[in-house]
Amino acid sequence: MASFKLGISDMAVDGPLQVSQGLIAAMGTRMFVCYEERIPTDGRVLVISNHRSFMDVPILMAATRRSIRFACHYYMSQVPVLREIVTAMGAFPLEPHNQRQGHCLHRAREILQAGEWVGIFPEGGQAMVKLTSPLEVGNFHRGFAHLAFQAEVENLAILPSAIASSEEVVFQPIPLRLLSFFDPSEPLFQQEGWHPVVIYKQVKVLFGRPFWITPSQRKAYSGKLAKAVVADLLSQCRAEIADLLNQGRN
Repeated sequence: MASFKLGISDMAVDGPLQVSQGLIAAMGTRMFVCYEERIPTDGRVLVISNHRSFMDVPILMAATRRSIRFACHYYMSQVPVLREIVTAMGAFPLEPHNQRQGHCLHRAREILQAGEWVGIFPEGGQAMVKLTSPLEVGNFHRGFAHLAFQAEVENLAILPSAIASSEEVVFQPIPLRLLSFFDPSEPLFQQEGWHPVVIYKQVKVLFGRPFWITPSQRKAYSGKLAKAVVADLLSQCRAEIADLLNQGRN
């Protein structure tokens, strides 16, 4: 297990990675990386992870030591300052709620075809607006599985990743309804309560075994077995991340 205490002198030349490393250094976060050898060294990679904090994106970039183009919530592209931060980290904002999935899949396919890595949080936004246990994983949306089977790229791997926080600070400074000003179409912002902000002070990042997408899976996806293939990939990936989080307790 590798331990990283990132400082300014450790930063890479890569822009989004540099921003991520700088943010972690500024937060004083101590990060441990487990199973680094499982990170693919070739091919195209779709990184998936549990999601509780705005720090998840920079944490995963620092742990993999490379830039990853993460899908981010639409409102993040509308809020001043936050908009500039997500842009600097190379994120691509989703469209408003009623246009979201089609745009996300299209943009992510383009990025993978260009040879870049893509990151998606399958739990969606619910885990961000409702504070959960650091070692809990919620239900997964199917979008990342459809992306994996629809992307017309060879040597595509899904890399399950788990972010297990052992020490953190939590604030709840923003009313959820206030965020509806920036995105009125988002159902999550039509409820009472406050948006939590989780800052990791000590965290483990554990990488699972990559799932390489095979031609036979894509063939099954294009036929009558599509639902079964998607459900199977969803189940395997979620189980892998849940197992990694359980290991993160130690």
